[in-house]
Amino acid sequence: DFVESTMEPYVSATILFPEKYLGAMLELCTTHRGEIQNHTYIDETRVMLKCHLPMAEIVTDFYDKLKSKSQGFASFDYEESGYRTSDLVKMEVLLNGEAVDALAAVMHKTMVVTVGRDIAKRLKEVIRRQLFDIIIQTAANGKIVARETVKQLRKNVTAKCYGGDITRKMKLLNRQKEGKKRMKKIGRVELPQEAFLSIMTKSQS
Repeated sequence: DFVESTMEPYVSATILFPEKYLGAMLELCTTHRGEIQNHTYIDETRVMLKCHLPMAEIVTDFYDKLKSKSQGFASFDYEESGYRTSDLVKMEVLLNGEAVDALAAVMHKTMVVTVGRDIAKRLKEVIRRQLFDIIIQTAANGKIVARETVKQLRKNVTAKCYGGDITRKMKLLNRQKEGKKRMKKIGRVELPQEAFLSIMTKSQS
């Protein structure tokens, strides 16, 4: 089916903070695809900043960053302001070539590369090693954005082979190799809860 356009909800935001944090607040809004409307001084030391932001940008870690960049002094309020046409794409996560629907996300196309790489790295950190390689990929519009590999666990099957019985060692190694090939075909990657939680927050960079 052909999609003529995609839309996403926006909010009108009001941020109050001490004047010395003006630069940090402007940067925070623009890096979250915000459109600055204006900023005014409400007294000698405090500034009121108004901007439009995509709702998707404020539902994850925006508030935490706001408090961090203002050392807790900034306040944030918003109200819904309707929908706008936006260039959104669906990013998928694949494990050994199989899409994991629960990890798919819709985002603005300008964020795909950065978020895709970040998610792949995060998953590599939380997915436990198994007896076969786990290939982690993120993809959008049919193109691979990022790739990471969780290396397989290595079991020393020749540990009990003493001396120079090279023939037996080779048979054991080949048998292990074939077994891992079968496991890769039929084995399912187990995802810990941390894998899902790590996707819920964006990169802190």
